[in-house]
Amino acid sequence: MAKKKQTVETGSISIHTENIFPIIKKWLYSDKEIFLRELVSNAVDAIHKLQHINLVEGLKIADEYTVQVKIDKEAGTLTIVDNGIGMTADEVRNYINQIAFSSAEEFLEKYKKEESDQQIIGHFGLGFYSAFMVADKVEIKTLSYQKNAKGVHWTCSGSTDYSLEEIDCKARGTEIILHLMSDEKEFLEPDRLREVLVRYCNFLPVSIKLEDDIVNDRNPLWTRSSSEVKDEEYIDFYKKLYPLADKPLFWIHLNIDYPFNLKGIVYFPKLTTEFDVSKSHIKLFCNQVFVSDNCPELIPEFLTPLQGCLDAPDLPLNVSRSYLQNEPQVRKINEVLSGRVASKIADLAKKDKAEFIRIWTDIHPFVKYGCLRDEKFYDKVKDHILFRTTDDSEHTNLEDYLARGKDKHDNIIYYASDEATQATYLKLFKSEGNEVIILDQIIDSHFISFIEMKNNDLKFQRVDADLTQNLVDDDQSTKIVEGSDQKNREEKIRDLFEKCLKENLKKEHLTIRVESLKDTSVSGMILLAEQSRRFQEMARSMGQGKLDLPDEHTMLINLANPVIKNLLSLQNDGRSEDAEVIAEQVYDLAMLSHRGFDRDQMEAFLERSNKILELLGK
Repeated sequence: MAKKKQTVETGSISIHTENIFPIIKKWLYSDKEIFLRELVSNAVDAIHKLQHINLVEGLKIADEYTVQVKIDKEAGTLTIVDNGIGMTADEVRNYINQIAFSSAEEFLEKYKKEESDQQIIGHFGLGFYSAFMVADKVEIKTLSYQKNAKGVHWTCSGSTDYSLEEIDCKARGTEIILHLMSDEKEFLEPDRLREVLVRYCNFLPVSIKLEDDIVNDRNPLWTRSSSEVKDEEYIDFYKKLYPLADKPLFWIHLNIDYPFNLKGIVYFPKLTTEFDVSKSHIKLFCNQVFVSDNCPELIPEFLTPLQGCLDAPDLPLNVSRSYLQNEPQVRKINEVLSGRVASKIADLAKKDKAEFIRIWTDIHPFVKYGCLRDEKFYDKVKDHILFRTTDDSEHTNLEDYLARGKDKHDNIIYYASDEATQATYLKLFKSEGNEVIILDQIIDSHFISFIEMKNNDLKFQRVDADLTQNLVDDDQSTKIVEGSDQKNREEKIRDLFEKCLKENLKKEHLTIRVESLKDTSVSGMILLAEQSRRFQEMARSMGQGKLDLPDEHTMLINLANPVIKNLLSLQNDGRSEDAEVIAEQVYDLAMLSHRGFDRDQMEAFLERSNKILELLGK
């Protein structure tokens, strides 16, 4: 653009305070790279305005629209050029010289008190002035599309004073020339600029050129109809967003125009130990301009693992956390995402059970949490909630589980929370063909209480809570010691364990129960009242209790077990002390399924084990 001598207009920018530039440079300094997003976005807006006028007025402009970012290291300048609508001198006066916000003094006081580094550029018509975060002088050279328009040159050196003059311009559009400050020369490095452009402007719908190379993807996948997109394209787009991530479990393509505008693609990732489920992973855009990747308010809390892009053109370009927390549209977006994920889960469950089971392994804690937090979400997914079972690690829903065990369960759902420590109980149940579901996640104790509340006729019972009647052998009374009295034997065993456990080990709240089990390999087991155990677990989860067995629990002695039978023989042979040692050991072995030992308990257990080994040698 050649410059010709004209009368130079000078004046002061109308902002009611001279402190605007210190505000921009100080309070927004940590987000200084945003200046490039703002200037490129403005350039794209100028092109969009011209495209609209071209369409409405039939100007027949057939240019290839572009935004160019140019570097001049020798001059220390960075220039953003567009071939959009351009500006007249009056428009420069209106749009540049008068910063569009009221009561600048209130604005100043507000952000002086702000402790966090908020993005306020753009809220008050300050987008262009973000240039002064990195430049000590800014020039505008512009030519309007209007017929017989004159070129305009505007200059400002970081104060409220400016100059405005007429120049000769050959090309329609606008150049923003930034004379960078000495400590901002990083923005003269192509790699640094490319990084910022890709981060903030990667999906803008106009070509953005840096050193004649187009750096952006003008047609992101979410702008297309889902019917046009193949699965491979969704996966490729995900890899572009998250290059190191595994293949996603599923995705949802959003294209909503009522009651608000929202486009995007969200993915549920394959979770790894490195994945942080406590932070937001969604990239928020506004008309394809990147806004933030930290907007947890948009996503239901139980869906924080979601990744991908959301484009919400009705949200302001520079949203603050307080805005997101109070904006009704944000709550609607939150609700839409919850509903769409629930519908997707239902569709996947109906389409391919084997594939759904594979996905379920990763998503089920979040689905359960969603049921607890969102009634509508629960209503949509309740029939598709799966549980892993002891039936060769199969998965089932509750309806099918109850149907298979209708003659055994009586609407009781038996479950295990730890397959290793509860292995003895699982063995007993499996030996009689009783199917047990596995609930080994932290959320499961809350979830089953929720299910019971929703279905009053259902009851969850852990395998160590009680024994089903079909595990007890009513015929054992004639098989243990021929000719002896069953009741007498039960009383002797009960008396022995009462003495050992209540008197010797001081287990005052312990209940002794003697039964003959069909599985003779088990000598004894601990049984816990389901509701009191759940109450204690809930108290522990709230930091109100210690990790230990409830004081009130039951010790079940299996009268059909050979070890227990031998206790009677030892007593009859006058070896009551030996019988007591073995009885105490039976109790400790049963306790191992519920908790580890402290040092004193472990020393006693080992000492007793050695005594029993000595007995074997007698």
